Amino acid sequence: MQKDNRKAIFGWAMYDWANSAFATTVMAGFFPIFFKKYWSAGADVNVSTARLGLANSVAGVAIALLAPILGAIADKGSSKKRFLMFFSFMGIVMTMSLYMVSKGDWSSAVFLYVVATAGFLGGNIFYDSLIVGVASEKRLDFVSALGFSTGYLGGGILFGFNVWMTLSPGTFGFADAGEAVRFSFLTVGIWWAVFSIPIFLFVKEPEADKAVSGTAAVKAGLGQFMHTFWEIRHLKTVFLFLAVYWLYIDGVDTIIVMAVDYGMSIGFESNDLIVALLITQFVGFPSAIAFGYIGQKIGAKRGIYIAIGVYLFVSVWGAFMRDKHEFYILAIIIGLVQGGIQALSRSFYAKIIPANKSAEYFGFYNMIGKFATVLGPVVMGGAGLLVRSMGYSSDIASRASITSISLFFIIGGVLFYFVDEEKGREEVRYLEGDS
Repeated sequence: MQKDNRKAIFGWAMYDWANSAFATTVMAGFFPIFFKKYWSAGADVNVSTARLGLANSVAGVAIALLAPILGAIADKGSSKKRFLMFFSFMGIVMTMSLYMVSKGDWSSAVFLYVVATAGFLGGNIFYDSLIVGVASEKRLDFVSALGFSTGYLGGGILFGFNVWMTLSPGTFGFADAGEAVRFSFLTVGIWWAVFSIPIFLFVKEPEADKAVSGTAAVKAGLGQFMHTFWEIRHLKTVFLFLAVYWLYIDGVDTIIVMAVDYGMSIGFESNDLIVALLITQFVGFPSAIAFGYIGQKIGAKRGIYIAIGVYLFVSVWGAFMRDKHEFYILAIIIGLVQGGIQALSRSFYAKIIPANKSAEYFGFYNMIGKFATVLGPVVMGGAGLLVRSMGYSSDIASRASITSISLFFIIGGVLFYFVDEEKGREEVRYLEGDS
C-alpha cells in the first residue's frame, strides 16, 4: 500500500517545496514590489494596488471556473499527475518569461503573472487531491501540515538567496538590484522544475474505479462534474464547510498576496518588507508541523479556530501600524498560523469527502478558495479607492483597505461553528452506501 509510505509522503511534500518558490519570491515578494516600482512606475499607489488586485482576481477566476471540471476529468481518466505536470510546466515557463518584460510594460507583466498564477493554482488542485492516496485518515492532519511546512522552508531558502542577490547585486555580477530581481524569476522556474521531480517518481496515480482515457474521460468528467455538484448540494456538511472556507480563506490569501503592496502603500521600505516575509517563511516552517500535531490532539476544527482568531487580530492591528518593527511582529504572528490554517483546512476537508472522488471534490475546494481570492483583493483595492475618493489621504485609504479584510474572518468564524465533522462523515457513508 502506498498510504503512509515514507517515500511517497516525501515525494508528495517535495512538490510544496518546489512550487512554494513561486508563492514566496513571486506572489508575495518581488512581483508586488517590482510591479509598483518598475512595471507601474509613476502610477498612484492606489491605482497600482487596484491593478495588482485585479491581476490576482483574474487568475483566480480563470482557474476557479475550470477547477471542478478538470478534477472530474482527472478522476475519470486517472490523470491527476498528468494534469499536475501540465499546469506546473505552464507556471514555470510563464514565471521565467517575466525576466524579459521591460520597464513600464505593466500590461505584459500582468498577462504573464496571471497565466503563471493559473499554472500554480491549477497544479495545486491535483497536488491536493493526491493526498488521499498518500496518507491514511489518522495521518492526514500531519501529512498535510508537513507539505505546508516543507513549502515554507523551501520557499524561504530560495527567497533568502534571491534577497541576498538584490541586496548585493555586484557579488553575483548584476548591474543593479533591478537586474537581480528579474533574474530571480528565472531561479524560481528552475527550482520549481527540479524539485517537482520526486512527486512524479515516488507518488503513484490512484486508480479510478473504471478508468477511461481521451475524449471518453472528458465526456465522463463533464457528466461527473454535474453529478458531483448535485452531491455537494446534498452533502450539507461539505456544502457548509465550503461556504465557510470561502469566507475565512479569503482573508488569508488576500493578506498573502497583498501584504507587501500594503506595506509599501503606507510608507515602509521594500527591504523592510522583504525581511518581514523571510521571517514569516522561517517561522512558518516549524509552526505548520506544530499545527499538524495540534490537529491530531485537539482536532482540526479547534486548530482552525485558533488561526482565525489570530488573523482577525492581525487585520485590525495592521491598520494602526506606524513602525517597521510592528510589521516584523505581525510577520512572526502570521507565520505562526498561516501554514496551520491552510494545512488543517485541507485535512479537515479530506476527512468529509468521498476518497475515490478526491480530485473533483478538491476541484470544488480550490474553486471556492480561488473565488475567495477574487473577492479579497478587489474588496481591499476597492475600499482604498472608495476612501480616497471621499477626500481622505492615501495613507488613510490604504489603512482602511486592510481593515476591510476582518469581515471575512468574523463571518467565517461564526458560521464555522455549525460545521460538524462527524456528521459530514456519516453523510458520506450514507451516500456511498446509496450508490
